[in-house]
Amino acid sequence: MELSIPIKIIATIHTDFPDKFGIPRQSGIADKLQGTIVFQPEYRNPDALRGLEDFSHIWLLWHFSEVPADKNWSATVRPPRLGGNTRMGVFATRSPFRPNPIGLSCVKIQSIEQHPSLGPVIHVQGADLMDGTPILDIKPYLPHADCHPEAASGFAGQVEQYSLQVEIPPHLLDKIPDDKRPALIQVLAHDPRPSYHNDRSRVYGMNFANFEVHFTVTGENLQVCDISFLKEK
Repeated sequence: MELSIPIKIIATIHTDFPDKFGIPRQSGIADKLQGTIVFQPEYRNPDALRGLEDFSHIWLLWHFSEVPADKNWSATVRPPRLGGNTRMGVFATRSPFRPNPIGLSCVKIQSIEQHPSLGPVIHVQGADLMDGTPILDIKPYLPHADCHPEAASGFAGQVEQYSLQVEIPPHLLDKIPDDKRPALIQVLAHDPRPSYHNDRSRVYGMNFANFEVHFTVTGENLQVCDISFLKEK
């Protein structure tokens, strides 16, 4: 039996990722990334955030808005970190191709601002969301209930976690604003490529904070070869 459950978009998050490519695979991996949550007009009541300033982290429930509306869910998917060939059950993954395309991210509150025209605005760190992603709900993170250090991580724990050595020539790094550099380096170090890509000669392009960043990867070294300005937001 199908139920009609009303879901409302309460806010939109703005990040430095206009495209999906390059977004960290999980929230918190690149904790220098900055995001801004702006509420829809009907939810700009400061009372709705009363007490939130006492928490350090929040859960974001959001909509995978880039998944085509006519895209059917699949019982099994191919997790990128397993090379793109091994299939796992969709409910054992965080794939966007689900019966209900809902994402879940834990982010750190950087500050809560009372904007003169936008109302309460939440500035966060560590978000793994594309710019313009609709937010469906916000809940406080509770360490005593939400943190389980002894939890098993299934196949995800079997995947080797590594970081790349990022090399950016000074004349290219100078193009990036100072406050964006740590986040960019973090994102590149965690290797934005699909796991099954291992072509030394391939030049990859990633859009980040109004810049297009081109890079190559050889072994454990990532070399940025060009950075060009896109346009003002």
